[in-house]
Amino acid sequence: MIVKYGWLALLVACKVGQSDGRTVGQPTPPTPPTSPTSPSDPRPAIVFLGTSLTAGYGLADPATQAYPALIQAKLDSAGRRFRVVNAGISGESSAGALSRIDLLLGHDRVAILLVETGANDALRGQDPDSVRARIEAIFARARRASPPPRLVVIGMEALPNLGQDYVRRFRAIYPAVARAEHAALVPFLLAGVGGIDSLNQEDGIHPTAAGHRILAENVWKVLEPLTTDH
Repeated sequence: MIVKYGWLALLVACKVGQSDGRTVGQPTPPTPPTSPTSPSDPRPAIVFLGTSLTAGYGLADPATQAYPALIQAKLDSAGRRFRVVNAGISGESSAGALSRIDLLLGHDRVAILLVETGANDALRGQDPDSVRARIEAIFARARRASPPPRLVVIGMEALPNLGQDYVRRFRAIYPAVARAEHAALVPFLLAGVGGIDSLNQEDGIHPTAAGHRILAENVWKVLEPLTTDH
C-alpha cells in the first residue's frame, strides 16, 4: 500500500530544490550540532540523527514541540535517566548523515542511536541500494563505539511519481537494514500523519505540533522497551 503524503506539495518542493540547489525544508543552511556532549548532564544520550522531520522544521518552538523533545518528556515521566539529543538537520541526505556520525559518536556515551534519513534522497531519486549502503555504514560506525549504542532505524516512504518499482525498493530499505544490522525498526515515521491536512503545515510535508505528538507515539512504541534496563 502506498502511504499518502501531501504528494503535490512534495513534487513542487522537489522541483524548487532542484532548481536552486537546496532541498525542501531548508530555506537557509543550518548550523549542525557538533556533538551530544553535555558536561553538566551525565545521563547517557539518545541521539536522533535525522532530517527536517526530526529537527522540527516550521514549528514555533522545535526545542519543546519536535518529536525528540516529546520523547524526552516521556523518558522523564517514566523515570528513565536519558537525555535526548536532537541531531536533525533540514535538507540532509543519507550522505550528510554519514558524514556527521563520527562527530556525534566521538565525544560522549551514546546509549541509543535512532537514524531517520532517506526522505531527501528519495526526493532526488537517489538509488535505494546506495541509500541502504549509507545507512548500514552509519550503523557499522556506531557498532565500533565503546560501548556500542543500541540501534533504531526509522522507516520512510518514497513518492509514487518515481514509479512502483522505486517505491517498492525504497520501502524495502528499512526492514532490510533492521535485519542486517540487528536494529529495532519504526516501520514508518509519518504513520497516522502523512496526507492528513490538519496534522501537517501548509507545505503538506512537515507535521504540525499535533502531528509531532503522533510521531512521538510512533517512535516511543519501539524506543521505550530499549530504555528499561538502564
